[in-house]
Amino acid sequence: MPKVTSTISKKEFSRRRKMLMAHMEPNSIAILPSSTEKIRNRDADYPFRQDSDFQYLSGFPEPESVLVLIPGREHGETILFCREKDRDREIWDGYRAGPEGACSTYQADDAFPINDIDDILPGLIEGRERVYYSMGRDQQFDQKVMGWVNAIRAQVRSGATPPGEFLNLDHLLHDQRLFKQAAEVRIMKKAAEISAEAHCHAMKVCQPGMYEYELEAELLHTFVKAGARHPAYNSIVGSGKNACILHYIENTRQMKAGDLVLIDAGCELEHYASDITRTFPVSGKFSAEQKAIYQLVLDAQAAAIAVIKPGKHWNDPHEVSVRVITEGLADLGLLKGDVDDLIVEEKYKQFYMHRIGHWLGMDVHDVGDYKIEGEWRVLESGMVMTVEPGIYISPDDKTVAKKWRGIGVRIEDDVVITKAGCEVLSGGVPKEIKDIEKLMRKKK
Repeated sequence: MPKVTSTISKKEFSRRRKMLMAHMEPNSIAILPSSTEKIRNRDADYPFRQDSDFQYLSGFPEPESVLVLIPGREHGETILFCREKDRDREIWDGYRAGPEGACSTYQADDAFPINDIDDILPGLIEGRERVYYSMGRDQQFDQKVMGWVNAIRAQVRSGATPPGEFLNLDHLLHDQRLFKQAAEVRIMKKAAEISAEAHCHAMKVCQPGMYEYELEAELLHTFVKAGARHPAYNSIVGSGKNACILHYIENTRQMKAGDLVLIDAGCELEHYASDITRTFPVSGKFSAEQKAIYQLVLDAQAAAIAVIKPGKHWNDPHEVSVRVITEGLADLGLLKGDVDDLIVEEKYKQFYMHRIGHWLGMDVHDVGDYKIEGEWRVLESGMVMTVEPGIYISPDDKTVAKKWRGIGVRIEDDVVITKAGCEVLSGGVPKEIKDIEKLMRKKK
């Protein structure tokens, strides 16, 4: 699979900023800090990953930066504070754009050294009626913002006008991010294709005696080889009873013949996440009990995807999956009683304890409200979500026959809502039982 290059244009970043500013109140200012570098241990840092909101609006890849948006400002609405060019530091740490590059390459209207922000930003805030800022994310930066505002308040007797209101920037920005444009969907589809290739490869190389981390290594190798340098989240490779741990990430167990292995893994590409789960037999063939549980989860996923379209509510696919799974568990004798009563009493949660999915985008659990004024959100074109029903039968569950214990199955795909219905972005990896077993016979 060929490597990829950046596909979000400067024009798109500009459009996003203009769209946000069009929804801001008159005479206001928005302030967004970048992510900070985080120490792993002593002189080693974790790989830097830009804050998603900051990246979404600027495309600027550096830490120690602050984006300021001022709708209607005569000398330019987009202002960026960033590190200055420093030849010595660039030899050690890599290229810096500097204020000049922030304007020429990243289309800021104005740019200043980050060390000058205490002198310049209070003057930009002064006279604005409202400040849009996401308070509470970064306590240290919160104190800086309040320091700038208090500096203006201290000058009131000299005629300074401090802002009268703070508004949560998340309310506007995260609703905007929820609706993906065509360029974003293309990236997410490419990310899903890379992840699908990795899952297929894992199925082909899997065999009894391997360790879970060996499959994880195969996944990561496929991601990086295709140009996706990082996973979107910690990869889950859970075999045997580990498949019943929803967020299992130790990945240290040696896999055995007769085990199922559940892999929940996806790459991040250009700051956009993919999120795919497949469950398959380590030895290449499902047992009768594994097949029964797997097919039930697959049926629930198919039923859920079938109802996803504009006009449906967020909860509709979940409710469909609950009914399919509850009916199936009752048919298998794992639940006993009237299906409607079992659903009302939430007895299915013994085996299916999570919801059908989540929003997907720049964050694997992406931003966006699930309810509006207490009601489930109506699905609209451009939203992207995961669909991931599962059944997990604890190895210690004495209420079920021993043959069922320790079986964990989840099947997850990435789905974009379209004008006509929906499209599965991650369809490149098989999930029908016969197709999985056929692929696994093609061992490399």
